Amino acid sequence: MQPFKNILYVNESNVEQVATLARAVSVAEKNQATLTVVDVIPIEVVQADMALPPGGPVSTELQAFVVADHRNTLETMLRPYTQRLDIRVDVLIGRTHIEVVRAVIKNGHDLVIKPAENPSWTHMLFGNEDLDLLRECPCPTWLMKSSEKSNYHNIVAAVDFDPLHPSNTEQALNRKILTLAGSLALSNKANLHLVHVWEAFAEATMRSRSGATSENLVGYADLAYTQHKRGLSMLTEELRQEIGENAYTALSPRLHLLQGEAKKKITSFATDVDADLVILGTVARKGFIGLIFGNTAEVLLDELSCSVLAIKPPGFTTEVQR
Repeated sequence: MQPFKNILYVNESNVEQVATLARAVSVAEKNQATLTVVDVIPIEVVQADMALPPGGPVSTELQAFVVADHRNTLETMLRPYTQRLDIRVDVLIGRTHIEVVRAVIKNGHDLVIKPAENPSWTHMLFGNEDLDLLRECPCPTWLMKSSEKSNYHNIVAAVDFDPLHPSNTEQALNRKILTLAGSLALSNKANLHLVHVWEAFAEATMRSRSGATSENLVGYADLAYTQHKRGLSMLTEELRQEIGENAYTALSPRLHLLQGEAKKKITSFATDVDADLVILGTVARKGFIGLIFGNTAEVLLDELSCSVLAIKPPGFTTEVQR
């Protein structure tokens, strides 16, 4: 399993960060990785006249003062960890998700960790900048609850595929999800739940036909289930071969085939097992997040109350300009 080597932690001053920062430091230590902590200041804060619309002139003197103040705040926040780890600090100006993606591209970060915004005016854990970051960040993006646990007990990894016509992109993404999920579960000594949601898509059509019998319907559903089960078994066998028999035995992943809509089944399953983390794959599609297993990810994220680790497929290209 390839560990992370260059981690970027994004400051979120509007929420409590003690637990999330401690987790980021721990992940960096376990991976022997470099850790950079960045704060992003909205451009409006350093405008010469804060009453100006976005794009107005920036006060050089004000910018220097604000950047220095934010850097000092970060260094104070990080002081308890400086003897354990060499932590880099940076202060950027602009929109959070854009500046973070630019930093990822420029500095080759292979993991972004950020506390979830948790807007106070909604029930949702994730805010707009979080969702934009999930859409556009080319490397794995870990959005954590402010009450992040020091050690996970239950990790859910969601994979998807077409058992009859598997694509190389889907399979490569699934392998990335399983490899990362396995690594985190082993390091946390957590239960790993591998979840695949499937639907018998032709069942409704068959029911509408007068000639369809109950035996036909059951037979079709059983066949679909068998095909999806075989596909999930093949993925787990690849994981076994990659990490080795001993590690796989220690991991003992629990396999779950759930029939229905992904957005409903994964949310309810994560709640049922008291998941600490859900790992899933995302791709950006025309302004919203689409999961490989459907384009209902934003609905899913609205309902999840645990931390989320989102992974892009190989070859993903962000629309954020450098």
